[in-house]
Amino acid sequence: MEPFSTEPVTLIEEVFPQDTNSYNTLFGGRLLSLMDKAAGIVCAKFAHREFVTISIDTLEFKAPARQGDLIEVTAKVVFTSNRTACTKVTAWAMNKADWTKTEICEGYFFMVAIDSMMRPIPIPQLTPVTEEDEIEWERAKGIRAHMLSQRNR
Repeated sequence: MEPFSTEPVTLIEEVFPQDTNSYNTLFGGRLLSLMDKAAGIVCAKFAHREFVTISIDTLEFKAPARQGDLIEVTAKVVFTSNRTACTKVTAWAMNKADWTKTEICEGYFFMVAIDSMMRPIPIPQLTPVTEEDEIEWERAKGIRAHMLSQRNR
């Protein structure tokens, strides 16, 4: 079974007043929701399956986004196991005044493919192609191993 697409997915949304806190910066939960959505879409595109989130790891908020900014979220499948896919998701804030782009968050989202009865099902496997792909594969594999070791404690 081959992947249907290994291309990344990019979502762009504007930060509206209802998305911000009292400092006029984007709520972390709102950003997390956008990142999770991008992760689910890229996994569905990759495997032509439905996916649910099972873990988010090494999520790092690096800078705030402000009301009026555009948020660009890009997700890419970087690792697979029999039923799970790991996506690296990166978010940037774009200031519409000068179109500068600042990375604001990055994390690894682990998703499991499910059938109509919510049971895990097999997915196509990713084959790393470039050196960067290999590095991301190993990083995600290490995160997964750590996650599984914590679960077995």
